[in-house]
Amino acid sequence: MFRREWRQQLLVLALIVVALGATVLGAAIATNTPPPSGAGFGTAQDMATFPAATKNLTSQLAALQQHVGKVDVIENQTIAIPGSINTYDLRAQDPHGAFGQPMLSLVAGQYPAGPAQVAVTQGVATTFNLTIGGTWHQGGQVRRVTGIVQNPQSLLDEFALVAPGQVAAPSQVTVLFTASPRTIASLGSLSHDVVTRHDAVASNPLNPETIVLALATVGMLLIALVAVGGFTVLAQRRLRSLGMLGALGATDRNIRLVVRVNGVLVGVVGALAGAVLGLAAWLAYRPELESSAHHLIGPFQLPWIVIGPAMALAVVATYFAASRPARSITRIPIVAALSGRPAPPKQVHRSALPGVVLFVIAAALLSYSGRSANGGGAPELVFGIVLLIVAIILLAPFCLVILARLGRHAPIAIRLPLRDLARYRARSGSALSAISLGVFIAALVCVLTAQRYGNVLDYAGPNLASNQVIVYTPNGGPGGGGGPGHGPGGSSPSGTASTPQAQAAVADSIAKALGSNTVVELDQAGASLQHAAAGRSWSGPIYVATPQLLQAFGIKASDVSSDADFLTARPGLSGISKMQLVYGGYNGPGGPGSQGNGPNGPTSWPCPKGECVANPVIQEVGALPAGTSAPNTVITEHAVHTLGLQTSISAWLIQAPHPPTAAQITDARLTAGAAGLTIETKNSAPSSAEILNWATVFGIALALGILAMTIGLLRSETARDLRTLAASGASSFTRRELTAATAFALALGGAVLGTVAAYVAAIGYAWDNPLDGLAELSNVPTTNLLIILVGMPTIAGAVGLLLAGREPRGVAHQPLE
Repeated sequence: MFRREWRQQLLVLALIVVALGATVLGAAIATNTPPPSGAGFGTAQDMATFPAATKNLTSQLAALQQHVGKVDVIENQTIAIPGSINTYDLRAQDPHGAFGQPMLSLVAGQYPAGPAQVAVTQGVATTFNLTIGGTWHQGGQVRRVTGIVQNPQSLLDEFALVAPGQVAAPSQVTVLFTASPRTIASLGSLSHDVVTRHDAVASNPLNPETIVLALATVGMLLIALVAVGGFTVLAQRRLRSLGMLGALGATDRNIRLVVRVNGVLVGVVGALAGAVLGLAAWLAYRPELESSAHHLIGPFQLPWIVIGPAMALAVVATYFAASRPARSITRIPIVAALSGRPAPPKQVHRSALPGVVLFVIAAALLSYSGRSANGGGAPELVFGIVLLIVAIILLAPFCLVILARLGRHAPIAIRLPLRDLARYRARSGSALSAISLGVFIAALVCVLTAQRYGNVLDYAGPNLASNQVIVYTPNGGPGGGGGPGHGPGGSSPSGTASTPQAQAAVADSIAKALGSNTVVELDQAGASLQHAAAGRSWSGPIYVATPQLLQAFGIKASDVSSDADFLTARPGLSGISKMQLVYGGYNGPGGPGSQGNGPNGPTSWPCPKGECVANPVIQEVGALPAGTSAPNTVITEHAVHTLGLQTSISAWLIQAPHPPTAAQITDARLTAGAAGLTIETKNSAPSSAEILNWATVFGIALALGILAMTIGLLRSETARDLRTLAASGASSFTRRELTAATAFALALGGAVLGTVAAYVAAIGYAWDNPLDGLAELSNVPTTNLLIILVGMPTIAGAVGLLLAGREPRGVAHQPLE
């Protein structure tokens, strides 16, 4: 059966191969993307960290070494890169130390061996234009560059390596060692500075391996649902052969074994081929992942604990997929089987009540997990999603019945395929379940991404547009605040531009070099937003809505409400209750009314007058920029004057006609650094549109692939009806309509059921969320949902109309093989 009916099994086999390959690649990416377990410990089991301000540091290090024995001391001094918000470390570390060797590797050249030598990372070398053998004037010292080094566990770790003892003023001292718990307890006060590797690696049950294995299980469930139809059609095509086995004395158990072994064989071949495909894809993608994950990864550093069960799941999925037709085929009498005529489908009347009940229970569990978001709720979240998936599977056949009833009075070319979908629910029901699950995953990603990027307190995404550059004053910075200590390193760097006028001139010169005449002054007033109920503080800077800033983004004064305290580009922010406009250094009393924690301490509701304003008026203005560092939320001059706030220049926003090149960014950084200023450019964080679009493409591609397979199986099973229609004079267009109606109905049913399930999950999780989670869901990804709900069925119907219509083969007897 496996050899002769390879065409019928090719789609199932291909689905398993692709799913296993994707699981291997996805598991490898998911487990290797986070930093290595215990990164920063090297080969040690314990680590003690001492800040530079620690008293008697030398004596404490000596006491620690006396108790624990062998140690590896690493000294770091954080130094700001002139003209940039970034920093690097001047690091003193022994390359051949007892424990720190995994944290240091040599790329080229050699390690520093003397006081006048240094080895740098590639980023530092590029920033300061250094080469091996050249000299580097840094901190009043001249050092010769001996090599290029890196931290294999963090390629983002930019540092300059010097010999031990060559860091005069370390910002932090790290000591690596391995000791027993009893020894650590005997350290006394020093034990408070010690962290063990076990404590640093959080025991999170939802780790990447668990998540990938759960996704692999869902993927194999999709395969099983689709494979049921494939093996059913296969059994029908080999009905006469199986009937002959029964006539020769084979028992029902023997016949069931034939079908099941065929399913197992398909699973084994697909699992092996998929594993090979996934391994090849991983080896090809590994260098790219190292670059994006920012740490070195071994070629066979794979999560075998996930790959092994995934391969076993593929075999188990095909076994159970073949078990259902194996049982059905033995119920057909031997005479009927030898005639080659399949048994007519039986009407099965099943209630939709179990599926609806599971929907409700799943929503309740998700609601509880959302309410416990800050204190657990992981088991409820997992069980809620599982029950939701089961509910989708149970409700899929009921949706087919609804479609058939809605098409009772439709033309024959539409009524017939809808009737077939309801009649052959053993195949079409499982296919609709698989389509719905694929759409459910895609729609859920779209909804949650729109919620996450819904412009509330947890704001995410790119910091700036690609053509924007921010020039910060010495006391400004991406963290906002406008006060001292917000620059790199926590101090105000010295520079030649000491007055606001001189700093503005430097910003103008940078803008001119970028070909821009648009320089917007960004002022801050020492005010921020807090949320009293959720204990979450504001993310991102809050600038003043000056007339120049509003004019730069095309906002007229008449567009601003006279009583507005804030203008924001974040949809949904204006609908959040218990917001507070905090100013004047308010920390909150922390008394009985305290319900959360702001950036400076506990907040309370309501807040006292003269220190904060409860429920400030927030007006949504879509013309403001959306970047996390851009002025996406600004305080109005009305609020500034009403509260008597003092404003100060924090930065200048430059909007260039084109994205700046790397050379222009370097020149701008050097120009800003010479004046004691810093710049910020666009980062590489993905935007919400990118995530939404990829999720939509994934859902549609998965659904259309399942559709193609399902329609092929249904058409082959209803081939007799198609021959009868052709013999009755049905045209090619009528046959095309049959396939198009089948594809459109399945796609529409799957899109609706999957999207409804996604919103049940999202609404259930957000129902009791402390931060008005339902308000966050007001940001609906309309375009992406319309593409799923309207575009996908339309594409499926159009493709079915164009590619179907081939005249069926003449009626002929089936060969007995």
